[in-house]
Amino acid sequence: MSRLDTVLAFDAYGTLLSTESIAKKLAGHFGQDKATTIAATWRKYQLEYTWRSNSMKQYEDFSKITLRSLRHALAESAVSLDQKAIDELMEAYNSLSIFPDVAPALTAISKASGLHAVVFSNGTHDMVSSSVNKSPDLSPYASVFKDIVVVEEIKCFKPDPEVYYHLARKVGKNPDTDMGSMWLISGNPFDVVGARTVGMKALWVDRAGNGWQDELVAGDVGQPTAIVKSLEEVLQVVNE
Repeated sequence: MSRLDTVLAFDAYGTLLSTESIAKKLAGHFGQDKATTIAATWRKYQLEYTWRSNSMKQYEDFSKITLRSLRHALAESAVSLDQKAIDELMEAYNSLSIFPDVAPALTAISKASGLHAVVFSNGTHDMVSSSVNKSPDLSPYASVFKDIVVVEEIKCFKPDPEVYYHLARKVGKNPDTDMGSMWLISGNPFDVVGARTVGMKALWVDRAGNGWQDELVAGDVGQPTAIVKSLEEVLQVVNE
């Protein structure tokens, strides 16, 4: 990577990959309405478990977190699945659908110069690399990404500051001086706030058009550097 390249760190789940799309697989067991509820609950506990793990300093990899949160979601909906069905759902999680704006955005980025795009995720390397390199939706654009940066090496999750410093080191940046030269691109507000708190630029993808609502960190530090409704706006923002 040239020192002049702009780093674009794309979050995976909720930014490139739609965690809601797993509801299609769940619908085969429970019908669409209950499947939608279970999918949303699964995602809620998946995130909550990572934050609780950080607070307790008891790291467990994202694959295990994902499995445990699935079981929690099923129990909360008072339903169950046999082990074969659970294994199939976990396998399906490695080939989630992409959002409609992902393909045109990555196509445009592949043609631009001076960019160093990576996938930056809480997921395990096996999970994320399977999604990037093997899933029908995302694999055609795998070459856009120069690397996959995950948290297994440091054993903590976003938004722990160390996660963002780890990203900097992996892309050849100095965590003490270069955080402001990197862009996080994420659809998850907690991720945006985490990146901004350590001095990164952060672009929040507000596909629902609800506007910024997170109030955890006051002032500009807790605000996205920019807000877009589509990943197709990324190039325009980072080139301004």
